[in-house]
Amino acid sequence: METPALRPLEGIRVVELGSLIAGPFAGKTLGDFGAEVVKIEPPGIGDPLRTWRAPEGETAVWWHVQSRNKKSVAVDLRQAEGQDLVRRLAAGADVVIENFRPGTLEQWGLDYGKLSALNPGLIMLRISGYGQTGPLRDLPGFGVIAEAMGGLRHITGMPGEPPVRPGISIGDSLSALHGVIGVLLALYHRATRGGQGQMIDVALYESVFNMMEGAVSEFDRYGVQREPAGSALQGVAPTNAYLCADGRYVLIAGNGDSIFKRLMTLIGRDDLGRDPRLASNPGRVREMATIDEAISQWARRHTLEEVLGRLAEARVPAGKPYTVSDIVNDEHYRARDMLQRVTLADGSSLAVPGVVPKLSATPGGFDGGGPALGADTDAVLHALGLDEAELRRLRERGVIG
Repeated sequence: METPALRPLEGIRVVELGSLIAGPFAGKTLGDFGAEVVKIEPPGIGDPLRTWRAPEGETAVWWHVQSRNKKSVAVDLRQAEGQDLVRRLAAGADVVIENFRPGTLEQWGLDYGKLSALNPGLIMLRISGYGQTGPLRDLPGFGVIAEAMGGLRHITGMPGEPPVRPGISIGDSLSALHGVIGVLLALYHRATRGGQGQMIDVALYESVFNMMEGAVSEFDRYGVQREPAGSALQGVAPTNAYLCADGRYVLIAGNGDSIFKRLMTLIGRDDLGRDPRLASNPGRVREMATIDEAISQWARRHTLEEVLGRLAEARVPAGKPYTVSDIVNDEHYRARDMLQRVTLADGSSLAVPGVVPKLSATPGGFDGGGPALGADTDAVLHALGLDEAELRRLRERGVIG
């Protein structure tokens, strides 16, 4: 894709210490909008994401999505000299991102207190399973556990069956996006109120919990606990997945009052559309089984494409569950530049997701896939003042790669 001439975060320097998903996803997002992201990786092995979901001996294609717009610097953080290099990088950075277990950076002398003493304007994003405080802070936390503790897993799936995974690492990605929000808020605060940096504490479980809508308040006020509702949305009707004549499913959201009436007219059930008991959502929820059965009977008489066409004419929100194949062949995805191609170092072409969100004056962009391990080590460390002899000595000692 064509690289925009101007991106909103140009001039912002980020040092990324994290690995796998949550921290690096935040770094990727900042990089999409112009930040210079210097990713620190262990020499020799790099970020484990390089091998996830990849054939043996190949670099994961996921890596090229997660680490686009980044520079790779191979530094061993477990060695004192490696830690010193990171301190020097942080002294000239705007943002440091990390997603280690709490206490790890403190052991290395790379915690916010130490780094902010060198750089008072520094902003540090810390992402962990349970946050930097509290009785669970020292436990290892992965996205799957956060999704459970945050309440998402309990309400996902069919009633009476095991909790279902959403299919992606949603806990990590939500935490990354919350972290990006925090970084942008901190940058604004620094720019407008005296130049002071700050630390941003993002817990995986809290990022999931923040998406739980009114669940706590419903429980507190009414004693109602949300439970798994399968393909429906508990307390909202009608909104569900319905089987069509060709064995495919359609998702219909007919829960607006006027939309519901149009939907009932379309399926030949004006009696339900005119029923005063069903004029608003509370009444429809009480009769959800009756309404769903009426819609199901209609959907089963038509193919998915027929159903979608008729619903569109009736102005009823509807769609199909997209497979990846559907996505890469979809005209709307292409029209919105959500399907891009990058050329990798070996000359091959790879499809990758586009940039979100879309800014009219300063849109984001990217130039290629993820860097090779240590591709930028020498250039970045040269900029710190290290000469060739010093780089050679550090490489021989395994401090850099």
